[in-house]
Amino acid sequence: MRHCINCCIQLLPNNEHKQQVGCGGGPLHGHPECPACKGENKIVLRVDGKQMNLLAVLEVRAEGNESWGRFLRFKKGKRCSLVFGLMIMTLVMASYILSGAHQELLISSPFHYGAFPSNPSLMDGENPSDMKEHHHQPSVNNISYVKDYPSIKLIINSITARIEFTTRQLPDIEDLKKQELHMFSVIPNKFLPNSKSPCWYEEFTGRNTTDPYLTNSYVLYSKRFRSTFDALRKAFWGHLSHASGKHFRLRCLPRFYIIGQPKCGTTDLYDRLRLHPEIKFSAIKEPHWWTRKRFGIVRLRDGLRDRYPVEDYLDLFDLAAHQIHQGLQAGSAKEQSRMTRIIIGEASASTMWDNNAWTFFYDNSTDGEPPFLTQDFIHAFQPDAKLIVMLRDPVERLYSDYLYFASSNKSADDFHEKVTEALQLFENCMLDYSLRACVYNNTLNNAMPVRLQVGLYAVYLLDWLTVFNKEQFLILRLEDHASNVKYTMHRVFQFLNLGPLGEKQETLMTKSPASNARRPEDRNLGPMWPVTQRILQDFYGPFNTRLAQVLADEAFAWRKT
Repeated sequence: MRHCINCCIQLLPNNEHKQQVGCGGGPLHGHPECPACKGENKIVLRVDGKQMNLLAVLEVRAEGNESWGRFLRFKKGKRCSLVFGLMIMTLVMASYILSGAHQELLISSPFHYGAFPSNPSLMDGENPSDMKEHHHQPSVNNISYVKDYPSIKLIINSITARIEFTTRQLPDIEDLKKQELHMFSVIPNKFLPNSKSPCWYEEFTGRNTTDPYLTNSYVLYSKRFRSTFDALRKAFWGHLSHASGKHFRLRCLPRFYIIGQPKCGTTDLYDRLRLHPEIKFSAIKEPHWWTRKRFGIVRLRDGLRDRYPVEDYLDLFDLAAHQIHQGLQAGSAKEQSRMTRIIIGEASASTMWDNNAWTFFYDNSTDGEPPFLTQDFIHAFQPDAKLIVMLRDPVERLYSDYLYFASSNKSADDFHEKVTEALQLFENCMLDYSLRACVYNNTLNNAMPVRLQVGLYAVYLLDWLTVFNKEQFLILRLEDHASNVKYTMHRVFQFLNLGPLGEKQETLMTKSPASNARRPEDRNLGPMWPVTQRILQDFYGPFNTRLAQVLADEAFAWRKT
């Protein structure tokens, strides 16, 4: 956008005319509009938003061949007019200098919020090695936001005043069955007693020429999974059980789930944990079946596809099932014990929070809250499941999330503007609906330019605690994991009742580089503005406080990160 200030001092040849002073685009306050401003006898000052010499353009035009000497011989009144014009020029240049090389001289964005004496935030990414301070020069933009901070603070205060953590109404098991008849027909009520993972045998009716994965949706819709399923095909026929002229295959579900949150270190935890010989994960790191694929969602913006049946999900655990089956069939007690100790895991970071599909498949409730959540169905089949959650300061999580998913024009300015827009949208929802209704509102979540809702950990955890016991959770902080990987991994081993590792194995697991590091081009963007950090701290503060209360651990308030 271009902004220009024109100041004209009309030079008239004699005393018959009065001095006229005005500015392009309208008269100055207290002065009439300059009628003679025709681009001839005037001094014009133009200061443009584009990069230019600080002296801008000083253009003096006089009638005929009049020289500067004659100009200086003007009467006192006209010399005063010149001084007045130069004063305006000085003020404009001073404003330009003080505001730095910002494109919008003297005109600010409608959403600029003030700076605070705060250090730049800790950098993030899922890589714990990114948890270091980055020092960047403060931006003039950040400084210019200070005068508008109270307006966004009012929005946050409006949201905070409406926060109410209520207990959700649990659905009846019969209602769950009505929603997922096929799933309940495939997964049994009881599992094999001599396996640590929930497994069972089911009859395989295909012939030996049948491709068991021919119709698997993960293969059909993603080329990158095809090599994985090629390996599964080769191993499949050697791991069938035979009885009474029939073929049986071992089916398994995960014993534990890493349920969240995204950009909180779940990939790093997954990569380290799968080095343990007793852990076997799904063939795909994040199947997203419980939250997306079973509804036919690959990318919500692309619309709905055919729903992925539960059999497609179970196929992902066939490699682990083959090893467990081998142990169950082993002749020696030692081999049987070794194989049946295998624990299957799954690490979709959407499991804890993503229930966006409910509006497409479940009847809308009168209060706008989803009648069923992901955890209701997992609990129906696996009431003893173990759940691991990795969290981090939600302020830092949001910035990492933005840098990872934004496709272009990433900057601290852009992030700041998206945060303010998301806060306004969230407030608008809270004016009419409950906190839970807004958190699970698919329309709102798709409209917000940053995933503000993902950092509302307390809301999600409290809803999970309505169906699972607190003892079934292991809640970790990325900040602690980054500072002491060995301690974090030992906590996980203990939680999952895993056997000890040898010294070399443990060294490999704990000393290996962190996974999913922030991209170099994103690192170069530097941290968010301190004012953006302050705004987000104000917003997330009440939710963090509630989380710390639930977990009886003040570290989860993130008052000092």
